This record gives sequence, C-alpha cells and structure tokens, in this order.
Amino acid sequence: MDNLELQKVANEVRKGIVASVHSAKAGHPGGSLSAADIFTYLYFEEMNIDPKNPDMADRDRFVLSKGHTAPGLYAALAHKGFFPVEDLITLRKLGSYLQGHPCMQHTPGVDMSSGSLGQGVSAAVGMALAGKMDEKDFRVYTLLGDGEIQEGQVWEAAMFAGHKNLDNLVVIVDNNGLQIDGDIAEVCSPYPIDKKFEAFNFHVINIDGHDFDAMRAAFLEARQTKGMPTAIIAKTIKGKGVSFMENQASWHGVAPNDEQFAQAMSELEKAGEALCQK
Repeated sequence: MDNLELQKVANEVRKGIVASVHSAKAGHPGGSLSAADIFTYLYFEEMNIDPKNPDMADRDRFVLSKGHTAPGLYAALAHKGFFPVEDLITLRKLGSYLQGHPCMQHTPGVDMSSGSLGQGVSAAVGMALAGKMDEKDFRVYTLLGDGEIQEGQVWEAAMFAGHKNLDNLVVIVDNNGLQIDGDIAEVCSPYPIDKKFEAFNFHVINIDGHDFDAMRAAFLEARQTKGMPTAIIAKTIKGKGVSFMENQASWHGVAPNDEQFAQAMSELEKAGEALCQK
C-alpha cells in the first residue's frame, strides 16, 4: 500500500475514533488520534495477519499496552476487516464486544487484554520469548504511551527483553508529550526516552510518528537488527487530525459533544476529500 492509500485509511481510522467515542459519551480520543497513523501502518503494511483467520499460529502479535486508546485499535481492526465498521459505535455499550479496554476473549484480532498501564509490554516480552523458545518466526509489537513509561514495570520488562536479546520484539512509544495531568515533562519526565531504552540494550530509532516513509524505514531497520530488541520513539501530536483537540491534554479522556463531533467529522471529511484529489 502506498503512502497516499495509507493516509486515506488513517483518516478513516480517525473518523472511527471520533464516532465511537462520541457514541459512547466516554473514552480517550487524544491518544487514539495521535497513534492512528501507527495503528494504520502496523495493520495495513507491517504485520503478518489475516482477518479471516485471526488466530493463525504464525501471525504477528500486537499488544496495546496503553489500553485506554482502544478506540484507535478498534478502528484499525474494523477497517482491516476483523469485524464490521458499523460496530464501532457500540463502543462501551452494554453487551458490546468493544469494551473500554481491549479484551482478547471477545474482540476479534485482539491478542492481549490490556489496560492497567505498564503491564502490556511485559505480556509482549513474554510472547516474544515464547516465539524464540518455540523457534517461531512471528514478530511481536507493542505500543506504549509516553506517560505510561513512567511505570516501573515497563523498565523491568525492557531489562529482561534486552537481556534475552529479543530481536523479534518492537516497542513503539507514542511520544505525544501529554498525559491526563498535562505535559509529561512536568508531571514526571521520562526524558531522554531514547537513552533509557539504549541503556537496556535496545536498538533505538527516533521518527516522526505521522510520516509513513519514516515508519517504513524504521520497521525495516527493526527487522534487520539482530541480537537486540528495537524501540521506535514516535514523535506525535495528541489529537492529530482534529484542530481543536491537537496538543490539548484536556482531550486525553473526554468525549466530544454533538457540536464538537460535527466539527471534528467535518474536518476529517474535508481531509479525506483532499486526499482523494491527490
């Protein structure tokens, strides 16, 4: 898929995020939107997966460690064909299989239930170790928030992954600079993020998390890196794609009202039309 097609899909993913969170009247749009391009690249370009056979043994695995951004994951899964796009608006509704955090028992395409921050990366490390022990070729990807990496368990997992030389593991940090309480540098600074992962024996790549060429090069470099896991630090914009949400910590966990929803969808519709004219 070329970059233009990826951009079109990412715009549809963003529309799914906004629509689902608005319908639920709850959820986390900011960090879902910042990671929309990452979700899109992983599911439409990078990972070996099959929506018709979501449990195939040799599939690549993905763990959403920052599980509250499930709306972004669900939108990518739906557009990939794991379940109907129309179901996105059932997010957080009673009886829906689209819970507020990913649930592997009920949602097609979800490899690990997650939500308690810091724990998802440990599950991903376990999957990668299992792949090595079983001499399998699948790769494991996990997405963390930059606020999430303030959790100590993240670094225990990183230490173990580096020690075990898990070169089938890719840790992606969505570095949008904001968490629920504000600027990550002011709440509890995790910087320098790249140097920390390097200290735990990771190969580290810094990229623009909205640039598909940069993603393509980074994931290729990760595949070519042997003997150590890779950490991709993706600089992103919280709320990317919706003007009034961009770089606003207040949109971390708030649903848009009807007027805001209409404005957001109008902006995304116009963005999609512009992409179709290219």
